[in-house]
Amino acid sequence: MGKKMMTSNPGSELDLGWLNSVHINTAAVYRRAANLQSRKAVKGPYQAAWLLRAVTCIDLTTLGGDDTESNVKRLCAKAAQPVSNDMLNALGFETGSIQTAAVCVYPAKVPIAYATLKKMGMEKKINVASVATGFPSGQYPLETRIAEIKWAVEKGANEIDIVIDRSLVINKMWSELYQEIKKMKEACGSAHLKTILAVGELGSFENVYKASLVAMMAGSDFIKTSTGKEAVNATIPVGIVMCRAIKEYWTKTGYQVGFKPAGGIRTASDSLSWLIMLKEELGNDWLKNSMFRFGASGLLGDIERQLHHHITGRYSSANQFSMG
Repeated sequence: MGKKMMTSNPGSELDLGWLNSVHINTAAVYRRAANLQSRKAVKGPYQAAWLLRAVTCIDLTTLGGDDTESNVKRLCAKAAQPVSNDMLNALGFETGSIQTAAVCVYPAKVPIAYATLKKMGMEKKINVASVATGFPSGQYPLETRIAEIKWAVEKGANEIDIVIDRSLVINKMWSELYQEIKKMKEACGSAHLKTILAVGELGSFENVYKASLVAMMAGSDFIKTSTGKEAVNATIPVGIVMCRAIKEYWTKTGYQVGFKPAGGIRTASDSLSWLIMLKEELGNDWLKNSMFRFGASGLLGDIERQLHHHITGRYSSANQFSMG
C-alpha cells in the first residue's frame, strides 16, 4: 500500500469533434448508480483491508478561513499516523506503515505544511497539495490565478488543485477553458495538476463529461468533482460520468488520468461505495493513490471507528478519533 508517484498526463490537442459527439443517457447513469449502490457491503477482514486502502488515498484537508499554524501541524501529524500503531498491529500491519496520500491546504499554509512534513521526515511519503486559482470560485483574473500556482509550488506544494471558471463550461467556451487549464499546467512545472470541475454548478452530465475531456486534453493529471463548497458535491452518478470520460480518454490516448471525489464524503460506508464504483468502472489499476484520491476532512475519523469496531467488536464515540 506504499505511495507511488503519479505519472504526468502530457495532454493532447483540443478535439472539438470529440466533444460534439458526446451524448449522455441520464436515465442509464442513474440506473448504473442504483445498481452499484445496491451491492452488499464488503464485510470482515476484507472490509478492514479496503478501509486501510481508503486511508492511503485520502488527501487530508483543512480549508477553513480560520486555519492556523497549529491546525496545519496537527493535520500533518495525523497524515503521518492516520491509524494508531495498536490498531495497525492488531490488523497485521507494521508500525508506521500507513500514511494518507497528501495534506491539502490553502496556498498561504503550504510553507507550514511542507516544513512540518520535512521536520518529520515525511516530505517524500506525503504530498503537499495546495488549492489555487481563486479557490473556490475561480472568478479571478488569469494572471493572479497563475501567480498563485507558481507561488504555492515555489513554497513546497507538489500537487495543485485548481478550480475552473464554471462560466466557460456553461457558455460552451471550450477553447478558452482548454487554454486556461493548459497555462495552469505549465505554471505547475513538475507539480501535478488536479482540476476541480465543481460539478454541482455545471448544469448537466453532458457538461460534466465535456469539461472532464477538455481538462484531460489540457494536461490535467487528475480530475476532481468539487471544491466541497458547492451546494451539491460528489455523488456516485457524477462519479460514473467522470470515470467514463477518464476511460474514453485512456482508450483514445493511452494516458491514465486520476480521479478525486471531494465534498460530502464523510463515512467509511461512503468510501467503500466510491472504491467499488472505481473498481467496476476503471479497474484495479486505479485502486491506488497515484490514480485515486478522496478529498476529505472528516472521513478518516469514521474509518478509524469502523476499524476499531472490527478489532474490538465495540463502537467508540465519534470524538475519540477527531483531530480537534
